[in-house]
Amino acid sequence: MQQLQDDLQARWWNLEAQLVERFGKKPDMETLLFLIGVQEFGDIRKKFTKEEKQDLMHVAVCTLFAQSGFYRLDGVDEQGWPHFTQLKALPVMNVVEQENFMKDHILLYFANGDFEQKIDEI
Repeated sequence: MQQLQDDLQARWWNLEAQLVERFGKKPDMETLLFLIGVQEFGDIRKKFTKEEKQDLMHVAVCTLFAQSGFYRLDGVDEQGWPHFTQLKALPVMNVVEQENFMKDHILLYFANGDFEQKIDEI
């Protein structure tokens, strides 16, 4: 189990290093979720309202967990917002497990497709 955690941490540090190279600073988890949400929404504008930022992070979480079958993308509304259906409950986890679960899904997201292209689109 420790080896898996060490591997996750090494892969996470590698992703962080690539993001620092791209953006000039290390993004926190909230920022990463926001960036993924913006990419999935597809409308990169200068300003989002506080509510829209929360919606973008929700889109990111649903997108990330859809990779493991927890959510399904049902479609996009007239304004371009993706809508998801939760297919199964997320596992019960402590805070560290939740963070690792999220990190693992973020790593999977960037691994599924060209990392450079995903970063450039953000």
